[in-house]
Amino acid sequence: MAGEVSTLGRRRNFLPRLRRRNLDGYEIVISPPERPTRDESLSAHRNVLIVALFAALGGMLYGYDTGIISGALPKMSAQWGIDHHWQEIVTAAILAGAVVGALVGGTLSKALGRRKTILIIACVFAVGVVACSLAVNEWMMAGCRFFLGLAVGGCSQIVPTYIAELAPPRRRGAMVTFFNIAIGVGIFLANLVSMLAGDAFEAGDDWRWMIGIAVLPALVLAAAMLRLPETPRWLIENGTVGKARVVLRKLRPNRSVAVRETLEIWAITQQERSESRGGWANLRQRWVRPALLAGLGIAAFTQLSGLEMMIYYSHTILGDAGFDSKLVSWSGLGIATVYLIFTAVGERLVDVIGRRRLMLILIPGATLFLFGFGALFVLTPHPDRYLTLTLMLAYMACNAAGLQAVGWLLGSELYPLSIRDRATSLHAVALWGSNLILTLTALTTIDALGIGPAFILYAGFNALSFIFVFFLVPETKGHSLEEIEQSLREGTFLPLRGNISSEVSR
Repeated sequence: MAGEVSTLGRRRNFLPRLRRRNLDGYEIVISPPERPTRDESLSAHRNVLIVALFAALGGMLYGYDTGIISGALPKMSAQWGIDHHWQEIVTAAILAGAVVGALVGGTLSKALGRRKTILIIACVFAVGVVACSLAVNEWMMAGCRFFLGLAVGGCSQIVPTYIAELAPPRRRGAMVTFFNIAIGVGIFLANLVSMLAGDAFEAGDDWRWMIGIAVLPALVLAAAMLRLPETPRWLIENGTVGKARVVLRKLRPNRSVAVRETLEIWAITQQERSESRGGWANLRQRWVRPALLAGLGIAAFTQLSGLEMMIYYSHTILGDAGFDSKLVSWSGLGIATVYLIFTAVGERLVDVIGRRRLMLILIPGATLFLFGFGALFVLTPHPDRYLTLTLMLAYMACNAAGLQAVGWLLGSELYPLSIRDRATSLHAVALWGSNLILTLTALTTIDALGIGPAFILYAGFNALSFIFVFFLVPETKGHSLEEIEQSLREGTFLPLRGNISSEVSR
């Protein structure tokens, strides 16, 4: 047999010996790991949970800093006298920064490591929110929010990767969902703070502390990243196998499990190096196009469906529709609560119902409720407030549990190994770019068409997303990444060609 055989009896010297030989040309056979005791399992789980919870603070900052503008925007608009055009620019500036941050974050993460990159992101969060809270006009606010967006985009790209690479394989999905749920927590807290700040449309400086208070969790995240470990995957990719084994020993039940996973990670990194030599040129290969089309399309429809725009502008839209200040504040809190609850519900359902089926069930509901919301304003300029709010919340529930829950997940599943790093960067750019376009045009569209026709238009985007999913997005539930890639190579990826989804979606 070529190479060497690792046994538990020789594991102590195995990794150093492989490291001296540069880990090339070995066939590795690993004995089954020792069964961990209950205490060992509980200790390892606690350590991983602590890492995931602290890292998920990045998601909370992302949710808070993007969500707080809904309550702060009417106040700063009243103070500075800015119109809808400038409100769009101020709101969308953070998204423009996020597009850049998503691209730069991946490069920094590869060069510096996940931990150091998140530390930098935390510092950008801290500086950005303080700068925003001190802005003296709309120009300065837009510039500061662009800078803050660098952290938001980088965070959305790096934190899920950091958690996924530290979590044990069997708990990886649950741990990564902490990030998604933390976003919902951040949006909820932003709306709670907006409600506590009083009259949503009163001029004053309340918006400054509403934004600036986010410096506290940013500093906590920065302090935590000084103590938390680097991921074993990055350490092994950069030739420090011994350090990776030390990290895994703290996060896994016993030494044999840590050694086994160290070797498995090494084997995967060797395969990725051989598969990724084509760089960006690999994206032009014909067989990967269906995955790119499905993934980037879902990323765009996740934002074009209108949910994020509604979070940003709910106070402005409802205020323009004649809702009083108190009801606007409570409505914002209700929207954030529904988003948080149904994001968590969706994250549970994707592994029970399936990604494709979940979207096909919930997108029609989101379309119907959003169409009804718009139709009310077409029929009468002052519709019943509670019916209006009910339709808005029902739309939020369907969208949060469907498209929103699946959008980021598919970005980590559809793309083949040879293009995964670059394709996931494009996925993030598609998400943030489409979000930017919609946010930058939402109030202008409402001014031009009216609230009713504008939301009927957004309902049309939801209907288009259903058609897109039906014809172009396969079911990935219950299938390995290798099976998904094989379906691409065989030309059976599309859902109507007897592909990987056939056994699940029947």
